[in-house]
Amino acid sequence: MTSNIDRTNSAVPEPLPGADEASSGHGRLFRKYVTLFISVVGLAFVPNAMINIWFSHQELKSQLIQFQSEQAKSAAEKIGQVITEIETQIAWTTQLPLQAKTEDDWRLDATRLLRQVPALTQVVQLDRTGRERYRIARESMDVIDSLSDHSREPIFIETMARKVYRGPVYFVRQSEPYMTIAVAGVSPDHGVIVAQVNLKFIWDVVSQIKVGHHGKAYVVDGSGRLIAHPDLSLVLRNTDLSRVAHIQAARSKTSAVLANNFDSVTDLQGHQVLSAYAPVKALDWLVFAEMPVSEAYAPLYQSIMRSGVLLFAGLALGILAALFLARRMVVPIRRLSHGATRIGSGDLDQRIDIKTGDELEALGEQFNRMSAKLQESYATLERKVEERTSQLEAANQAKSRFLAAASHDLRQPLHALGLFVAQLRGRINANERKQLLGRIESALATMNELFNALLDVTRLDAGALTPNVTAFPVAQLLTRLETNFEGLAQEKGLILRVVGSSCWIRSDVILLERILSNLVSNAVRYSNVGGIVIGCRRRGNQLRIEVWDTGAGIPEDQQQRIFSEFYRLGKSHEEQRGGLGLGLAIVDRLCRLLGHTVDVTSTVSKGSCFAITVPLIETPAWLRKPKSMPKPRFDQCNGKLVVVIDDDPLVLEGMGGLLRSWGCGVVIGNTHSIALAMLLQQGHSPDVIISDYHLRDGTTGIEAIMRLRNALAAPIPAFLMSGDTDPAAVRDARANGYTLLHKPVDPPALHGMLTQVLSGKQSRDQLH
Repeated sequence: MTSNIDRTNSAVPEPLPGADEASSGHGRLFRKYVTLFISVVGLAFVPNAMINIWFSHQELKSQLIQFQSEQAKSAAEKIGQVITEIETQIAWTTQLPLQAKTEDDWRLDATRLLRQVPALTQVVQLDRTGRERYRIARESMDVIDSLSDHSREPIFIETMARKVYRGPVYFVRQSEPYMTIAVAGVSPDHGVIVAQVNLKFIWDVVSQIKVGHHGKAYVVDGSGRLIAHPDLSLVLRNTDLSRVAHIQAARSKTSAVLANNFDSVTDLQGHQVLSAYAPVKALDWLVFAEMPVSEAYAPLYQSIMRSGVLLFAGLALGILAALFLARRMVVPIRRLSHGATRIGSGDLDQRIDIKTGDELEALGEQFNRMSAKLQESYATLERKVEERTSQLEAANQAKSRFLAAASHDLRQPLHALGLFVAQLRGRINANERKQLLGRIESALATMNELFNALLDVTRLDAGALTPNVTAFPVAQLLTRLETNFEGLAQEKGLILRVVGSSCWIRSDVILLERILSNLVSNAVRYSNVGGIVIGCRRRGNQLRIEVWDTGAGIPEDQQQRIFSEFYRLGKSHEEQRGGLGLGLAIVDRLCRLLGHTVDVTSTVSKGSCFAITVPLIETPAWLRKPKSMPKPRFDQCNGKLVVVIDDDPLVLEGMGGLLRSWGCGVVIGNTHSIALAMLLQQGHSPDVIISDYHLRDGTTGIEAIMRLRNALAAPIPAFLMSGDTDPAAVRDARANGYTLLHKPVDPPALHGMLTQVLSGKQSRDQLH
């Protein structure tokens, strides 16, 4: 018989005497160690399982305590908020003194209150002496000037003393729960509003609370009567729970059972439940949250069962592990060594297959995961290279399309401008010259609009714009939109309707106005009949500002493409000048900058709706009403001395002529030293300095302004202009406290900025 290990050996040695006995001894030793290993495993698993069960029980109890308490507190807070909102709505009707209201005024306010607060069934107005002046109810006739005397009733006395009265719960027809809420005005002349509240609305709050699968929440008043329960029939039967043990203990506040531990109690149906309660602030009510004991401890029972299964499985695995550890220890080690060698040599497809159930198997899995991750990293790296290459190609194509579209739109007015200038050189009469000048102004306006839009897109893409988010009323924004676009809509025969709103929102007021102005401008431009409606809708803690139009509509397959640069659906033959295709691209970028969402719905041949969703906040009672924006004064430039520094002679000549036409004195120069020499020669100090940002002598406009100020020893107001769209210029100007206008600048915008600087007002950098 030849050896399997070394085939060069001729034969296997003869067994030594006593070999069978030694083998038997090894067998007994093997069984001994296996038995010892099983005993050790059993002693380790059983106490561990029992400890896990005990800790699981304690953790479950803690979780149930927190869960029940949070459910009760949440319901109590919701009910308290509803009551507070009702009081706020009632207080709204006391804004004016009673003498300042007519019967129709009061009836309108009361009707609006009943409509806004469905829980109210009756509203009564008492004057300062406690006599009833008005009464309006949902199910009875209105009563005017009954003059019933309520001055000695607690509801009037306490309301006048504390401003708010919350009466006890009472049942109408012994079935429906009601309560009385009274609110006094800011002064005795405003009187007292007494409202009857149907408490069935609390059922909506309670029915939505899910305590586990079969749990429930309910509410009792100060006397222990049930006023809200998922089973509405119990409430309508005027159920008295004052004698129920745990409710009585909660009302007396002499027991900590419900707050600190989970000893079970008996519910209304006689079942064992775990219960927790929370008081409703400002009301003598208690909210109870209950869960059946069987459901509450079901996870614990399942945990015990799983632990038992795991215990027996652990013992079985221990036996198998003992057998395999004693008999097959060398095989997995050899497999690990062989597999690690092949992986180290670069064979990443190699996988180590070890099924020992111990650290050796875990080590093999670690090698396998390492190999898989290396293989995945190589594949991911190649895929990322392909993706980045594809993205760069797409970006280059998009940039080419963008430049081509911009070049096309710039060439159109430039071509027209060249033709108009050529016509001016010919022999034309005064009327023709006037018409050509108007067309030249229109071409210049088109170029200026395109340059401003391109500048907006560039600054947004470069991240050079920082939002200034504040809280403000949306009404002032709607008012400005109506003022700015009402005349434009009337010129096209359109009806512009703005629906007011009293909501307060959080956003950047200037950037949000720019977004809505673009949307309204598009609505007016692409609507030929009908009109435009601007309004707001509440959506939870959000507000949707919607712009509706009656234009041609947008096909569904193009509703996402319209937010791309220079994408236009086309213009009607009636329009003299279509859009540039950048307005909605700016809207999309501004919305992403502010974190707002923009939605569009449209029907072809019927119209479109664009909606901007912004955060909604509660109206701050302590804030003053916003002051109306002052109208610009167009006579502040007259007689002022303005210094203009620019290295372009044409710009100097144009600025000088324009400023002189406004009645300004002008000193111009291509450097600050030339301007300073002329000022010293005239012997006057300027009122304002306007400088280009980049000057030919290597200095910046900021340096030129500082040198003039130092030479004249005066803090002269100043601002900058530049044709450079680099965001670094904007940041430099802002850091030094200057406003930077980007060329070309409309004369009205220049006049407004000049007026603003002369009046001593500051304006933060924005989209011009």
